[in-house]
Amino acid sequence: MNAPGGNTITTAEHTISLMLALARNIPQGTASLRQGKWEKKHLTGVEIMDKTLGIVGLGQIGRVVATRANGLKMQVIATDPLVSEDAANALQVELVPFDDLLARADFITLHVPRLKETANMINASTLKKMKPGVRLINCSRGEMIELDDLYQAILSGHVAGAALDVLPKEPPDPNLPILQHPHVIFTPHLGASTGEAQNKVADMIGSQIAAYLINGVITNAVNFPSLSREVMDRLLPHLNLAEKMGSLIGQLVRKINAITVSYTGDMANLETRPLTHAILKGLLGSFTDTPVNYVSAPALAEEKGLNIKEMISQDKDDFAGVIKIKLEGEEKGFDEIWGTVFAKKYPRIVRLGNIYMDAIPEGSMLVIQNIDQPGVIGNVGTTLGRHGINIGRFQLGRRGERALCMVNIDTPADEKVIEEVKSLPNIISVRQVDLETG
Repeated sequence: MNAPGGNTITTAEHTISLMLALARNIPQGTASLRQGKWEKKHLTGVEIMDKTLGIVGLGQIGRVVATRANGLKMQVIATDPLVSEDAANALQVELVPFDDLLARADFITLHVPRLKETANMINASTLKKMKPGVRLINCSRGEMIELDDLYQAILSGHVAGAALDVLPKEPPDPNLPILQHPHVIFTPHLGASTGEAQNKVADMIGSQIAAYLINGVITNAVNFPSLSREVMDRLLPHLNLAEKMGSLIGQLVRKINAITVSYTGDMANLETRPLTHAILKGLLGSFTDTPVNYVSAPALAEEKGLNIKEMISQDKDDFAGVIKIKLEGEEKGFDEIWGTVFAKKYPRIVRLGNIYMDAIPEGSMLVIQNIDQPGVIGNVGTTLGRHGINIGRFQLGRRGERALCMVNIDTPADEKVIEEVKSLPNIISVRQVDLETG
């Protein structure tokens, strides 16, 4: 069982504490006094009232930070690909694109998971886009910030200061230059370290175990849908398909606010609620490095304001039964995905966007859009082979002048290989996805 939210308040409060300490030079003032100095003028700070706080990642912790910042009379803006405008408005938060947040915020706080897209997201390029005099707080993941780039930005004066609770390597090398800079303050990963948080987690776990042992009630279970064994055996291949469909669309389209899930034909005769939960598990799991399960996925989707509509129809298309995921508001590209199960056990992707195909959703895959011209398949195969990447299956679908390739590969391709495939003639786009389920 999980104890979701046990550390949320503690980490959010630590973020606010670091922001205030950074604004008023509190650690530097303490150190100065201990050295027998009185640097009143040298340690002049800034007010936070009416300043703009930019929150990168409006999950559980980011939301609490937003409410606390509102209470401090700050202007709060945020960026999060999964949070809807309505959910942000309910928090009195303005939802903005990432680059707009960088340009507008006086303080920026990070609350994002450890993903390929978020690693080193604060780097020389993004630092240049920030407002001069910005102050940065990180109680998220140490890998989010390229420390050397941040150090140079502070040396130049573009960044006024930073407060870091997490570092890429913990404990850090004591000779790390940024550790010695007077405009940067640190804590040794204390975000969740309070007695109240530890007691809260222990109490939640104890209560959940007692509820199970005494009443048979299961809450916050890991990977445990509340289904009978007979229903679970029937659903299992469809659950696997649904989760991979959610993961695939989540990895291809990195901003999702509303989806419609349709179950047609034989799929309509199944227990559809756990299938929708499986879709959300795969979808939301592609946006975070923390576990998402069948139980937590719907609550997480609701928290982020993700609008989910479910439709059931006995009508049959070209297949006995189909799961369809439609992204509302997306007018082109990967706005839709269809999946089915052949022979009661073989999952297949039968449509992506507006192109039909027959692809096996498993392992590492390249999803390639291209102009339908001769030589594309050969060029892709030759390029992958030159880098020692074996193709397990190559599925091609086409419509009009466009084609779509879904390529199962035995080993993941690195960024260099992806860029090389992108540069081939007639290639429009290349994305790599990982469809291992957990």
